[in-house]
Amino acid sequence: MAPLSGGGLSRNRNAGPGKSALLLPLSGTSSELGQTLRTAATLGGGPGIGIEILDSGSTPETAVAAARRAVEAGAEVIAGPVFSGQAEAVGNAVRVPVVTLSNNASLAGGGTYVFGVTPTQSARAILSMAAQRNLRDIAVAVPPGTFGAQSAAAARQVGAALGLGVRPDVVQAGSGDLLAALQAGGGMPDAVYLPVVDASLAPTAEALRGQGVQLLGSTQWSALDLSGRPAFRDAWFAAPDPLRFAAFDDAFADASGQQAGIIAGLAFDAVDLLRVLGQLGQLSARGLTRSEGFTGVVGPYRFARSGLCERGLAVLKVGAADFSLIGSTSV
Repeated sequence: MAPLSGGGLSRNRNAGPGKSALLLPLSGTSSELGQTLRTAATLGGGPGIGIEILDSGSTPETAVAAARRAVEAGAEVIAGPVFSGQAEAVGNAVRVPVVTLSNNASLAGGGTYVFGVTPTQSARAILSMAAQRNLRDIAVAVPPGTFGAQSAAAARQVGAALGLGVRPDVVQAGSGDLLAALQAGGGMPDAVYLPVVDASLAPTAEALRGQGVQLLGSTQWSALDLSGRPAFRDAWFAAPDPLRFAAFDDAFADASGQQAGIIAGLAFDAVDLLRVLGQLGQLSARGLTRSEGFTGVVGPYRFARSGLCERGLAVLKVGAADFSLIGSTSV
């Protein structure tokens, strides 16, 4: 038996699927989300042989307790928890790979793999399309806050790699001074990236309507109903693979009576990841970082040894009553 990069020894492939666990917040302050994710994770009749769903509760301590129970029961890989603080605590407490559903890229490393859709993944998809369409002068407008700062930093990094001119961030809570700020930054840009979905998004899009700029959005836009909203007409945004995700969304709606969000797709993909690796006898860091990667309903992805995830996303264009696929990134 050969040593694995994540420590320990590989199992005999004839021994059947190995054990793994998915940690979801089934109780506590986020129990409604946890139950939604459980529905996604159990589509098709259950997570599968050897995969246990455990309650991570709402605190780092409850998540660590669940992770330790999983490891004591033989889990070789843990998927989850959802939240950053819980994921950091679990990663420090157990010696098996942890695939968190969080999108906090700073968690990556030391045996923790970040599975959530990160600001960098959104920026790579949407700015690659901008580069292909020769939109070279990009402005980024974000509200104050951590996610806005992370999204703007990701856009600068990705834009530089693509040879785009990404202006200094426009950080403001509303849309009142946006046009003046853009003019002061060198006139109207080719495109404005609005990665954060909050109360300021619609007014900002309305302020940019008719200004001759291309609106760009992140995967956060996927949760919005943009049909019949003129300010968003012809905007582009990063999104999951529409064909794969639509089939999942239909199945999820049949099971739950509601539409699936990206995080529900990630829960489904996490279970599928555990199933595939378990069947291959590769529940390990080496299995997670295999060169061929994986394909999920959110799109193709591949884990790096750093713990970061490279993810392929689609780019959709907003029409009058629907969306059209105009491009995608691969891994």
